[in-house]
Amino acid sequence: MRGSGMTPVCFVGAGAGDPELLTLKGRRLLDEADVIIYAGSLVNPELLAGVRATVHDSAGMDLDQIMEIMIKAHREGKKVVRLHTGDPAIFGAIREQMRRLDAEDIEYEVVPGVSSALASAAALKVELTVPEVTQTVIFTRQAGRTPVPERESLRNLARIQASMCIFLSVSMIDKVVEELTGGGYPEDTPVAVVEKASWPDERIVRGTLADIGDAVRTSGIRKTAMILVGRALADGPSAASRLYDAGFSHEYRK
Repeated sequence: MRGSGMTPVCFVGAGAGDPELLTLKGRRLLDEADVIIYAGSLVNPELLAGVRATVHDSAGMDLDQIMEIMIKAHREGKKVVRLHTGDPAIFGAIREQMRRLDAEDIEYEVVPGVSSALASAAALKVELTVPEVTQTVIFTRQAGRTPVPERESLRNLARIQASMCIFLSVSMIDKVVEELTGGGYPEDTPVAVVEKASWPDERIVRGTLADIGDAVRTSGIRKTAMILVGRALADGPSAASRLYDAGFSHEYRK
């Protein structure tokens, strides 16, 4: 119960895959946990090596089953960690879990993790916000079995021509390309697909909107991949940031 002195349930972002990308706080919470419920189809099992906790794989569970384990363990005074892939705030499905805990008057906290979008950008060695090219990054997905509000369709978002990180959509790559080009991205816009960013078997496929569909099909990539699109991915010259410009003064440099 809130204010009872019991340890809060902890939602922990596991990061993109590399165990060394887990936060120090996340590592400590896993090591101290009595019960861990993790997304077994996505989280690197190396993160659980050596833990003393009872571990439950939620890949085959529904929400009621997950919450039953979580709530029961918490009421028994155990330290509970719910381990999510990437960062829990982005397509993490934690909202409904938190609402259930609210209804049970159970405290919880959220520990962020490295999103697969950021791990993919790191793998590509790109900066997603490039001066005079784009200063905006969009995290989104293509509508499929899970709908997307029409105002947020890829076709509508493409009008901005910002950097875009598209989750959970590589299996619909042709539809993604159709929506992006239909919305305004030129066909020569750079695109990269990063499968299992930061894992040992990470793969990268590069191209443009004109040819990325064929490249993805040839690669055989069908899931666990991030699509990045935008001019920020190009290798050409760009304006330098003013942050380190000798002629640009700020609070710490006159």
